[in-house]
Amino acid sequence: MKKAKKPRAFWKELPILIGIALLLALLIKTFLVQAFSIPSDSMQDTLQRGDRVLVDKLTPWFGSKPQRGEVVVFHDPGGWLNETPTPEPNAIQNVLSFIGLMPSSEEKDLIKRVIAVGGDTVECHGTGPVKVNGKALKEDSYIFPGVTPCGDRAFGPIKVPKGRIWVMGDHRDDSLDSRYHQNLKGNGTVSEEKVVGRAFTIAWPINRWSTLPVPDTFDQPGINKAMGAAPAALGLVGAVPIVMWRRRRLTGARNPR
Repeated sequence: MKKAKKPRAFWKELPILIGIALLLALLIKTFLVQAFSIPSDSMQDTLQRGDRVLVDKLTPWFGSKPQRGEVVVFHDPGGWLNETPTPEPNAIQNVLSFIGLMPSSEEKDLIKRVIAVGGDTVECHGTGPVKVNGKALKEDSYIFPGVTPCGDRAFGPIKVPKGRIWVMGDHRDDSLDSRYHQNLKGNGTVSEEKVVGRAFTIAWPINRWSTLPVPDTFDQPGINKAMGAAPAALGLVGAVPIVMWRRRRLTGARNPR
């Protein structure tokens, strides 16, 4: 009889377990979900400095595009963070960044709310409100108390090019967003290709845990003219063959051969 193999000691298994855990964490960070730390006050009161948010990186792989009202993380489009110093990370921070527990210090990322998408016209004058396709947004539920929708920078009307988005921070007086970069390439808009993903929940600290839903104001009738017309157009296209088939059937019944 063969002797039963002795189970390997736990300390010998430990490096394998750690390696598998790190590999899984890397795969999750790369393709599914990544944690990002909020470095500024630009998204108050929705997000506070030091919050950790989880960002969905999976759905963009399947063609999902940024939608109005979503809070998204995106790479610096070019020149947005030129004046922001980047502190040198230590070894521990590099490891945590590698496995997705902290954002990479080499990639300069921003987090803002999508206000308008490609094809939209967006504007804000005086003390507001912000208008998208002529519809006024009711932003009381998420912008920082006491600030006006335009902040200190009125703009527009601006037609957002296809494949790009117009973004703004929820703290309109403390956010260098699309309003402040209209002199750069893209005229303040951000390419959809720069978007890492949608922030869908605050994961840390525990007492701050909450989801980040799309505010109701972005669902108001008429804000999306193109999409509003699409169902009717599709319905018409689908109805034509049915009507033609029914007409041929009735004609054949009246004129039997």
